[in-house]
Amino acid sequence: MKASHLLAIASGKGGVGKTWFAATLAHTLAHPLVHPLASPSAQPPGRPRRRILLLDADLGLANVDIQLGLTPARDLADVLAGRADLAGAVATHAEGGFDILAGRSGSGALATLDGAALAGFCAVVADARAAYDIVILDLGAGVDRTVRRLAALADTLVVLATEEPTSITDAYAVVKLHGADCPGGDRRVVVNQASSPASGARTYAVLARAARQFLGSAPPLAGVIRRDPAVPAAIRRQSLLLSLHPGSRAAADMRALAEPLLRPAVPASIPAA
Repeated sequence: MKASHLLAIASGKGGVGKTWFAATLAHTLAHPLVHPLASPSAQPPGRPRRRILLLDADLGLANVDIQLGLTPARDLADVLAGRADLAGAVATHAEGGFDILAGRSGSGALATLDGAALAGFCAVVADARAAYDIVILDLGAGVDRTVRRLAALADTLVVLATEEPTSITDAYAVVKLHGADCPGGDRRVVVNQASSPASGARTYAVLARAARQFLGSAPPLAGVIRRDPAVPAAIRRQSLLLSLHPGSRAAADMRALAEPLLRPAVPASIPAA
């Protein structure tokens, strides 16, 4: 793994579980060697804990802190305004083993950053990369200018899609525009809320074939996360899935895909229809 790795989590539309995925990914990467049925707070002796920051970059509709039941005293808006530095604004999720820089829900000022403010945010991201081993950006849904600029900073862009046709179409748009912004960039697809692994693979195949036909190449499939009642149960309790339901299907799927996101991508293969 590089000295630091920036993962950006994107989606063409809302409602695909992007924020849940970002938080669960941070938790999973913070505990890479924990047995599936062990307490996620356990840490193998002698292994230094990774420094991980989950940065809520869903500007204007931020909710990472709400999903995790936190009430940070400072947030991203305070850092951008110069009222706090990065170290003074992050909150630690002690059980999860990672830090969070919260956004500010309903902030029009954050949702429509001008050029100078966006440059300031990019500087915050650079500071985060210097301070942490892994930085995870929870981007806003869609493909507006701010989202595209932040996505371009990532070492790896993870594009979430579901089995819904509109989600697949919108995920394709994210892949297309990121390819235009970062021609050699690392883009990968995760199919979330899949009814089965086979159904998730078929969903990916639809997106991948369109990408190959119209863009010349397809991003690889990073993984499929099965639909699991444990996920909404954890969200309702404002808890981390791996803490509340470590043996669930979705938890197993997250463990399978998390570590490979830090390694070079495997070339895409399109499953048979």
